[in-house]
Formats: sequence, C-alpha cells, structure tokens
Amino acid sequence: MRISEKVFGQYDGQTVMEYCLSNDSGMSISFLNFGGVITKIIVPDRNGNVENVVLGFDRFDDYVKWSPYFGAVVGRVAGRIQGAKFQLDGKDYFLTANEGPNHLHGGRKGFNSRVWQAATFEKEQSVGVKFSYHSPDGEEGYPGNLETTVTYLLNHENELKITYKAKTDHKTLVNLTNHSYFNLSGNLKRDCSQHKLQLDNDRFLELGADLIPTGKILAAAGTPFDFRNGRVMNEGIQSWHSQNVLVGHGYDHAIVFSKMEEKNTILLSEEESGRMLTITTNQPCVVLYTANQLEGPFSIGGVQARKYLGVCLETQGYPDAIHHPQFPSVILNPEEEYYQETSYRFSVK
Repeated sequence: MRISEKVFGQYDGQTVMEYCLSNDSGMSISFLNFGGVITKIIVPDRNGNVENVVLGFDRFDDYVKWSPYFGAVVGRVAGRIQGAKFQLDGKDYFLTANEGPNHLHGGRKGFNSRVWQAATFEKEQSVGVKFSYHSPDGEEGYPGNLETTVTYLLNHENELKITYKAKTDHKTLVNLTNHSYFNLSGNLKRDCSQHKLQLDNDRFLELGADLIPTGKILAAAGTPFDFRNGRVMNEGIQSWHSQNVLVGHGYDHAIVFSKMEEKNTILLSEEESGRMLTITTNQPCVVLYTANQLEGPFSIGGVQARKYLGVCLETQGYPDAIHHPQFPSVILNPEEEYYQETSYRFSVK
C-alpha cells in the first residue's frame, strides 16, 4: 500500500494537492484537497488492462472553469432545494440561488469548491486521507457552524470506502454525497449506454419540470425505473416514459431502496470490459444520473464532452427533503452526529 502527493494547482491563494492511494492488486485512486475531487480511479479489466474509470481533468483550471461536479464531495445538501429557501422552527433561511430560482449542490461555492485540510494515514491493510472542513454559520445561507470530515480509505480488496461525518452547533441541514461519473469501459472508450445497473428498489421519486421532487413516490414495477433484475442504461435513454423524457432522455432521479438496510447494495457492470462496481451504502436512496446534460466546449481525457459519457450513483438522503415531511429528514441537531458511509469495490467477471 502506498501514498503519494504532488502539487496540482492554486486556488484563492491556497495550494491544491493531488493525493494518490495505490494497493498491490492493480488499483489506484487519485483525488484533490479541492472539494475532495476524485480525479482518477485506475482498475484492471478482465484482461488485466489498467485504465481510468471515472471522468476527470488533467489540469486544475479545467475543474474551476468547466467541471459539472466531477468526482466532488457536494454539500451541505446534495441536489436541489426548491426556491433556495427553507424553514426551521418557524424561521426562514434563504440560500444562494445558483440554478435559476433554486439552490443546487450546496450553492455557488459549496463543499465541492472549498480547499479542505488533509491528513494522510496508513493502516496494516489500507491507506487513506482524512479531509476536514469548517463551514461557518451563514455560509451559502445555512445556519450553524458545521465541522465536517470525509475519509477516503483504500484496501487490498480493490475497495474504496468513503466515510462522512458532521457536527453542528445549531440545527441545520446536511445531506452529503460524492458526485463521481463512472465509465467502466476504461479511458472513455465507449459511452455508458450499455452499462447495466442492478439494485433492490421498488420506488422512485417523481420529478417536476424544475427537476425537483414533487413529493410523490412512484411505484417502479413495470417502468424503466425498476432495477431489481438489472437494466441497461440505454433502456432509460431511449424510453418515452414521461420521467425519462423530462430530464433530457435518461435518468436524473432518486431511486429508493426497497428496504431501509444498513447496507444497501448497487451493482454496475460493463460487459465488454468485464468490469464490475459493487457499491454498498447506509443511505436510503441513490440519485442515478446518466449525464444527460453533459455538453460543452471541453474535453475529458482527450474525449469531447457529450451526453451519456458517465453514470453518477449519488448515495444520499432524499433530495429536497426539507420541503416534504413524508421524506426521511435531513435535519441535523447539535446533539447528533451526521454519519454516512459508502464503499466502492471493483472486480471483473
């Protein structure tokens, strides 16, 4: 097991470092102290070819100028908050509106755009980095001083474990996730239309025209949103189901696990490379996004940006939960600790 680090860029007078964790099984992961951004995950295919399976940039300036949250920790609250406002104990809080009238992924300068404190560590069978960030009271409109840590840990089983913890001194909202775009073909040789996704779900959240949950939890059976027996992404991309069409032909939805388990499991695979990604999480849902809006005058690893180049699997609490009391709460009280863990294990078939 090895840890290395190098200077990757400068941001607001602070040095941005890139850390690389590697094991003896052919896997390495690189990431920044800027937003906890995962820049590369290098893993073998069934023939032993090691390639990158996430979308990222080689130059730091591209993250600042172009990145649609590639590989980043997003928060304080992942997803959209309608009207960029909410109420706690009868008091109104007004957030930064950074997507039309709404608040997206923590605001104009959310956790994805902050330089975090980093500390490397080694254990007997793993290596890791612990990131820490102090979010002051009122940042992007959120109440409370929030102390957050995010730990990346790599072991010999080709497994990356991400652990999130947060404490506040005032009632606030917290719903964190990682926004990596996975492409198991390796080095973006193909898009993700033939990636297969399987998980135990019987429901999904309906979206309105603003791509924010309406509050309705829809049955998945008989729709392109039922992944219990596995489903190729292209089925949703080509579907004329009104919810697939709404988001630009594809997925941008919270998929709700059938059971509130401590370890819900997601399996993403790509037949041609043989790569498989098994995700386990303690979160109640996963936001599935098939990069329907990924377009622009930039390239990713030499490949022109275009739709469907990646699949995001954002394990988290329900989006916009503060406006829907029937959803599990994302309120964090001072006497509590926010805790989230998600692991990503890579293998081949």
